[in-house]
Amino acid sequence: MSFDLLLDSPGPEAKALAEKELRETEENVKKGIETLRKYVEEDKTINFCTDDDFLMIFLRACKFYPESAFELMKRVADFKVKHAALLHNLMPEDEKETFIQNNIVNIFKHRDHKNRRIMLVNCGKLWDPSKVSSDQIFRVFYLIHELAMLEPETQIFGSVVIMDFDGLSMKQITGMSPSFSMKLLSFIQDAMPLRLKEIHFVKQPFLFKMVWQMFKPFVREKLKNRMFFHGSKMSSFHAYIPPSHLPKNYDGELPKIDYTGADWYPTVMSHIDTFKGMK
Repeated sequence: MSFDLLLDSPGPEAKALAEKELRETEENVKKGIETLRKYVEEDKTINFCTDDDFLMIFLRACKFYPESAFELMKRVADFKVKHAALLHNLMPEDEKETFIQNNIVNIFKHRDHKNRRIMLVNCGKLWDPSKVSSDQIFRVFYLIHELAMLEPETQIFGSVVIMDFDGLSMKQITGMSPSFSMKLLSFIQDAMPLRLKEIHFVKQPFLFKMVWQMFKPFVREKLKNRMFFHGSKMSSFHAYIPPSHLPKNYDGELPKIDYTGADWYPTVMSHIDTFKGMK
């Protein structure tokens, strides 16, 4: 199974879900694109592509309310300005070493039982903050989200994140600076045009409470309701994603993950022109 992006038009199942959950009807699509394009072209403070496909990313994220989509665009623009030191002209090759030499962030080759993309983040012993900083991890997150939001079916079905804290120690906790925590939360809650459906925390030891205390006061109710804490109880995790769609790492029926970012980095680079067009 390859890491090729699925850039085709949504299939029947995706179309049905889009109409049911996102108000994606022919009328709403036409009106949404026309209205959002007008908003973007009239606003001289932001500079976004106005192609239909690009506008659809934001419209799907906002259930085809063009006003909400435009507000999201402005928040995205503000976020990129605020964090320009990290994100200005960020390209995949800027974090090539992070992608290919470290097993911190990974993407499952398969989708889950609800056709959602799954990202795995190794926050425990596999992460050495002296080799990869939290800022570098954030840059990788940002690049992956830019890639994921190109897939029409991911725009519709959404994504899932697994945060694996196996072997967490003070070394990793120290590497998670408060500024990183706030930046990540701000990105997820305000400036990410993707449907993040669930975040699963697994294999977290007692020390994890220190990490969670940094985040908890700033997590809004909507996001909090999508966070699930399982510890070592994989049966708890399986209530959300069945074993049939999980690797043996999580007591699943699929083979243990034997690949890293090095395996799917070529896919990232194969879309380098798209990345350039988004800058």
